[in-house]
Amino acid sequence: MALQKVRDASVVFRNLNGIINVYKPAGMKIKHVRAAILHNVCEDLNLLRANNETEAHQIPLLETGGAADPLLRKVHSLNLSEHVLSTGARYQMEDIRCATVASLGIHTSGVLLFGINKGLRQSMKIQRNRPIRAYHVTGQLGKATETHLPDSHVTIKANYRHVHPERLSALVSSLQASHQRKMFELCGVDMQSQAAYEIACKGLIRPANNTQPVIYGIKLIDFQKPHFTLEIHAINESEDYLATLIHEIGIELRTVAHCTALRCIRHGKFTVEGALLRHAWNLPGVVRNMREQKEVLEAHPYLLKQDRIELRN
Repeated sequence: MALQKVRDASVVFRNLNGIINVYKPAGMKIKHVRAAILHNVCEDLNLLRANNETEAHQIPLLETGGAADPLLRKVHSLNLSEHVLSTGARYQMEDIRCATVASLGIHTSGVLLFGINKGLRQSMKIQRNRPIRAYHVTGQLGKATETHLPDSHVTIKANYRHVHPERLSALVSSLQASHQRKMFELCGVDMQSQAAYEIACKGLIRPANNTQPVIYGIKLIDFQKPHFTLEIHAINESEDYLATLIHEIGIELRTVAHCTALRCIRHGKFTVEGALLRHAWNLPGVVRNMREQKEVLEAHPYLLKQDRIELRN
């Protein structure tokens, strides 16, 4: 079936339900991203024609005609009761319910999911199932900051000439192994039991505790001294946790380091390639992106309903 343009604001608004995948820029708070999207959507909705909106009405007017015969004619008159200057904008930001699936820090860019109107129910289900998120985290050797992030004061400087990519790769592999052992501890399974063996045969498992960060994968993907980039797959993580991880890696390497950039490249099956860029934060872009994310959810229904302990990601 060919798609048709809809110019009725009420029809568009009734169908504005679902999940959208937005690319959040670094240095921008989530509340500002949300406000920008809703402002543009409402502005575009108000430019559309509404069902019950009429620009002018015909009013019968009785006039005196020739030979004392009255003359009845109709004149056009603007209905001021429905004018925008009388009623205000028809659609406002408060009319649209919108919430994030999972938060991103102000320094983190990348995939950010929103649930809109009836899509809030889907966003809560995705949040409850806690799919893995993948990050590209960049660190800089030789400098440590107060908050382990780039906008903080430098507290320590150290030599990093002895750090090589082989040594860094070995360290992150060791970190991944220790976190995989932690998976079983958080699930309340004894590492030496038969149950632990059977679960391990099925693959990665989700922790019962939704507050403890767990790293499922970490590897070195770029090393250009003093900068290095890690690809991290984690659950229950936060910006501060990832920045602290870079700081601890620097200490293990007998130097110091701080995080310079964080980028979320994937949230479950929602990828950065399908994220809505800032120039498309408008009604046509949101509707189109919502349709694309609906196809993702239909192709991977377990994002809304998990029926097993192991991860399917």
